[in-house]
Amino acid sequence: MTPHSDSATAPAAAHGPAVRWALTGLSLSVLLSSLGTGIAHVGLPTLAQVFSASFQEVQWIVLAYLLALTTLVVGAGRLGDVVGRRRLLLAGISLFTAASVLCAAAPTLWLLIGARAAQGLGAAVMMALTMAFVGETVPKERTGSAMGLLGTMSAVGTALGPSLGGALLAGFGWRALFLVNVPLGILAFLLAHRHLPADRQGSGADRARFDHAGTLLLALTLAAYALAMTLGGGRFGALNTALLLAATCGAALFVRAEARAASPLVQRALFRDSVIGGGLASSALVSTVMMATLVVGPFYLSRALGLGEAAVGLVLSVGPLVAAVTGVPAGRLTDRFGAQRTTLLGLAAMAGGAVTLAVTPASIGVLGYLAPLAVVTAGYAVFQTGNNTAVMADVAPDRRGAVSGMLGLSRNLGLVTGASVMGAVFAHASAAADLAAAPPAAVATGMRFTFLVAAVLVLVALAVTAASAAAAVRRGSPD
Repeated sequence: MTPHSDSATAPAAAHGPAVRWALTGLSLSVLLSSLGTGIAHVGLPTLAQVFSASFQEVQWIVLAYLLALTTLVVGAGRLGDVVGRRRLLLAGISLFTAASVLCAAAPTLWLLIGARAAQGLGAAVMMALTMAFVGETVPKERTGSAMGLLGTMSAVGTALGPSLGGALLAGFGWRALFLVNVPLGILAFLLAHRHLPADRQGSGADRARFDHAGTLLLALTLAAYALAMTLGGGRFGALNTALLLAATCGAALFVRAEARAASPLVQRALFRDSVIGGGLASSALVSTVMMATLVVGPFYLSRALGLGEAAVGLVLSVGPLVAAVTGVPAGRLTDRFGAQRTTLLGLAAMAGGAVTLAVTPASIGVLGYLAPLAVVTAGYAVFQTGNNTAVMADVAPDRRGAVSGMLGLSRNLGLVTGASVMGAVFAHASAAADLAAAPPAAVATGMRFTFLVAAVLVLVALAVTAASAAAAVRRGSPD
């Protein structure tokens, strides 16, 4: 796809209701891929009983999805650039939907795990390509609004997974955790098939440009890192260390291979772009912080504040609601005031909310947790809208899939790292071997320290983004 043909496509798609239906299909794709990350966690105890398996075994239901999504998202984005984004997105939605049916019908644990890996592959395609389509379906002056909508759906999917999963599990059984994806997947496929712009015909040379060696090296490197961060239940042993060393070696080999590749999967020039490099780093840091809310929240609400299961679920549902309400206005702010300013505003709100959580005593009660959490979640929605818009703004049309995939990767690496690192910080600060039985005061101390660490991470992201914005201004960028 050439820059000329791409610019011609966007205005054509921008007129009439077609753009709204296209964005609806893309939004459903983002929601499904994010929802799949968290919805299965709540069903692990039940699945352990159903399949007479240990917790370590059923953990692979989550790990299989996470590994497939994390390792393949960048390769899927680049493949869409080469073979056609619409064609590949439709295939990804179809695979995700079919794999959801297989998950629900799986007669054994290991078939369920295999189906979850296939589901993760479909999710990688959806996550990688949705943002890449914005430049083809939405005029540039409305890019922020479109990114705000997609960012909202991503935040809602991640945060809604546990609460929705719990409701489905209680009302309909474990198979409903996966069957809920089927009608949404069918609708997303129909909307994408009908309203997304057709792919441009590529030549055989275009197809030959896909970097197979780089894709394989990156997938193995990311798999080693993700396993190092997730295996061991928070305990970092010899296996985790070996996997981290393998990931380090793999990263070195990947950099070397990309330097020699005729058409590399990840162009080094992208990282020399301060806006893209800073945006990817900030996305990873902020996603690490958001995972802290999912790791810490249930323990703090139940142990420190003494809430019952229903009340905990109700409080946790506030996050998705705030994200849903904030995303579209954040997009309008981005269109009006610029992506960099909106990104900084979101990070400032997150930092303020995290600091408030770190200093608020448990004696204030639920409101003392809920109000700052709402600020953190709203700030996250604003940050994600501005940051995604800034990163994707000036990317060449034939690289949008790869960069969109890298944004998805940075977010997912942050979630993977956050689940391990922030969970370990919480456990260490609580000084309790078993958090489920820890004294309320210990859990409250752990929560405050964890969000103090989270505030530091957000401030680092704020510094990185400010430096990127300053570099863009020196370079003469309009935003």
